[in-house]
Amino acid sequence: MIKIGDYNELEVARKVDFGIYLTDGDGTDILLPQRYVPGNPDVGQKLRVFVYVDSEGRLIATTEEPYVTVGQFAFLRVVDVNSTGAFLDWGLPTKHLLCPYREQKMKMYPGRRYPVYVYLDDSSKRIVASARIERFLNNRIPDYRSGAEVKALVLQRTDIGYKVIVDNLYSGMIYNGDIYVDIAIGQTIDARVKYIRPDRKIDLTLRSHEYDRVATAERAILRYLEMNNGFSPMGDNSSPDEIRVVFGCSKKDFKKAIGQLYKQGKIALVEDGLRLIADK
Repeated sequence: MIKIGDYNELEVARKVDFGIYLTDGDGTDILLPQRYVPGNPDVGQKLRVFVYVDSEGRLIATTEEPYVTVGQFAFLRVVDVNSTGAFLDWGLPTKHLLCPYREQKMKMYPGRRYPVYVYLDDSSKRIVASARIERFLNNRIPDYRSGAEVKALVLQRTDIGYKVIVDNLYSGMIYNGDIYVDIAIGQTIDARVKYIRPDRKIDLTLRSHEYDRVATAERAILRYLEMNNGFSPMGDNSSPDEIRVVFGCSKKDFKKAIGQLYKQGKIALVEDGLRLIADK
């Protein structure tokens, strides 16, 4: 079955002067225009193509890759506005994506970028965009464990952090305290699940497992120093076994932790170990 607005593996059925016809094996033939034909494929060969509906309602295949497919969110730029709605650049030069007026939260202007959801209209079978993104979110129960890795589209900055869209399914939030790199509106980033709220919204963190391990090692080192008159005989030359017994971490994480503490001015690296720097 052909997936409109998505990628399909289709077989070359026959060649014509203006391109090739591809088939799904169930009687549906789709034109791949000559300008998109890669090389000289043989009849029976399979090609990966994106399928959309042209202005006359015909299915068309292309080897070009749009920025977004059906079922996904993205920030897209308006290239034109007319009586039908706003037309968005979604990466296909010959076919812009329509966001009808009924699907706009506010008036759209050429040159500006807006967050939209791309879906297949049931009545027309055309691919359209909607800026009313809230109704496409949180429609199923999240099934993530704490620490699960996800993709997050950065939607909006607030005083407490960034609103995001998680895996094209859920609303999420990354709080300022869980951000340690620069992020930008419209960027898709890797994140991890921190907590799932009763309203199905998800709190995320950008901190990696390694970041958490090093932070834990930093706390263990400072606690040891505070309990031992501000001094530790252990340093870069200590064995991995000693470090694991005393601080509960690997030597790699231990070295990164003391490097971070040194940069922060919390410890001094002395010849016979580590020394805590008293707060001024």
